[in-house]
Amino acid sequence: MPLLTALARTAEPPFFYGGQAVIEGVLMRGPTSWAVAARRPDGGIALLQDQLKNPVYRKPFFRLPFIRGVVGIFETLHLGTNAMIWSAQVKARAEQMEISRRAIVTTITASMLFAFAVFFGLPLLAGGALARHASSLTFTAVEGAARALMLVAYLLAISLLPDVKRLFQYHGAEHKTINAFEAQAPLTVEGVRRQSRLHPRCGTGFLILVVFVSIIVFTFVGRPSLPLLLLSRIVLVPVIAAISYELIRLGARFRANPVVSRLLVPVLAAQYLTTREPDPSELEVAITAFNAARAGSSAGPPAHRADRAEAPAEQLVV
Repeated sequence: MPLLTALARTAEPPFFYGGQAVIEGVLMRGPTSWAVAARRPDGGIALLQDQLKNPVYRKPFFRLPFIRGVVGIFETLHLGTNAMIWSAQVKARAEQMEISRRAIVTTITASMLFAFAVFFGLPLLAGGALARHASSLTFTAVEGAARALMLVAYLLAISLLPDVKRLFQYHGAEHKTINAFEAQAPLTVEGVRRQSRLHPRCGTGFLILVVFVSIIVFTFVGRPSLPLLLLSRIVLVPVIAAISYELIRLGARFRANPVVSRLLVPVLAAQYLTTREPDPSELEVAITAFNAARAGSSAGPPAHRADRAEAPAEQLVV
């Protein structure tokens, strides 16, 4: 264990804060704490903050290069789902509606399975149809191009929905807040507003990298029988995620380098699809969540329990 601890400390740069947009709110993740804030219909801000207690957040092994990329997927699903459930229930309670945790989880799970089928299944069929007798590189290139086009088309389509547009505004608010912190700018609405809504360490950019990395990785698989081809697309997801995660971290750490900054252009450009300029009230929500996550990582015991999203454990910030 001392060796793992030493390796993790050597590989780990200063902590990178991260976040995610949720329903009328923002989730922020700190070193040992996470928080989610959501705007209530009455104008107040509901706030939930808790400590990160699962071993994957604390053990040095899970912070090792490539391992942490797979863990990052777990973090996104675990914290993101809990935050989305909580924010949905905040809105439902304010509108005097009944919505169960099970119903929300079922909806999120079904959406994820559908997205996975579209993102990996349909491009595979497109590659087979358009590059039937081509080389393995051509086949995976066609598959990757189809995957990229479907991703862009999907994001453009959902961006037309009013609720998704609001979600993208909160996504922009999340980026601006983290950019302000990393630039040592004031964490005020005005200080955060001046920041870019783009960030090199973004989930949208991560998906773009996944497309490019998958072309390289899947090329080595070749073109086996269809069952093995489908199995490879599932089994190799953690490998592709781990490689993409390390690449996006390197890009964020060395973004001032002229070469790296040019390589980051597709990663940043893709974020114009999933971020919108937030208004001051949305920036206030993101700042509230960030400050709570930051304070919780240095304050000790949690202010509220986050493992029971249905409990009325929320703090109003006027």
